[in-house]
Amino acid sequence: MASRTLAGPAVLLFPALGKGDGVILQGRVLKEAPSQGSSVLSRNLRRLTAPNWEGAKVEVSFQGVTAIVTSGHDGNFEVTLPPAPGSTFRAGFALAEAKVAGVSAQARVEVVADTTPFLVISDFDDTIAVTQVVNKAKLVESAFLKDSDTQAVVPGMAAFYGCLKAPTSPSFALVSGSPVQFVPRISSFLGRHGFPPLGLYLRDLGPGTLSNYKQPVIRRLLQQFSQPVVLVGDSGEKDPEVYAQIREEFPGRVKAIYIRDAGRTENASRFQDMVLFHDASEAAEHASKSGLANAECVAAAFPSKMPTAEQTVP
Repeated sequence: MASRTLAGPAVLLFPALGKGDGVILQGRVLKEAPSQGSSVLSRNLRRLTAPNWEGAKVEVSFQGVTAIVTSGHDGNFEVTLPPAPGSTFRAGFALAEAKVAGVSAQARVEVVADTTPFLVISDFDDTIAVTQVVNKAKLVESAFLKDSDTQAVVPGMAAFYGCLKAPTSPSFALVSGSPVQFVPRISSFLGRHGFPPLGLYLRDLGPGTLSNYKQPVIRRLLQQFSQPVVLVGDSGEKDPEVYAQIREEFPGRVKAIYIRDAGRTENASRFQDMVLFHDASEAAEHASKSGLANAECVAAAFPSKMPTAEQTVP
């Protein structure tokens, strides 16, 4: 029998948001780096089925601070790095690094400044990327037959996010049911289409994450940061219900909820006190009038769009 040479291990480090007094970094260690494959399908399958490495010793560093953490049963690791005694992490963007067994990975971390006006917490599927979750065949096609180059983007969403300034830019986090193995794919997609840098908080696939996987992540972000939030999602699945629950749990913290019409909009009660929009220009226009977006930026980004009365359900 012909022997197969195993590829070396790999480590994934996820982009994140942090604070001056501490940064939480997460990632995953793989026993064997997924090979490139000869097709999009094979590459996606190899990403999803790459074997995890339990018990790996991972060296994680950020702005001169280093810690060693051990990966868990699913290869995941998490570490909270405090700044050096008597100092704080510098606000803004910097690279974190994770090393294991001679391989390394870097990820961009934003240390959120105290002056940051708000956080934007965004969904991915059918909010900024076209996946047609309500159509199971289309969803499977998107998951397995698309990549960062061929995944369709929702028109205007990058421009909408780029115009959110009140008066300075917010920080962005993406909380999605997409699997953590797709962090490289989603990062490449976001960069390709000009989205602002986002911390990525994706789902660890498993029977325990089939539902209610967004709420714990959003709660943790709201507990970690004191800023108010703007929530952006779509109507195709449970974003309106999840966001309504978060708004109830954190009174006064949610400045606005924007829901893209991706179907299943017959029941208007789902969108109470939310902005249901068909085109990104409608969301941008509402944000401009609400003081969340720069009016000049919105006018320049959507010059051919006549202002549309925002569809806010009372």
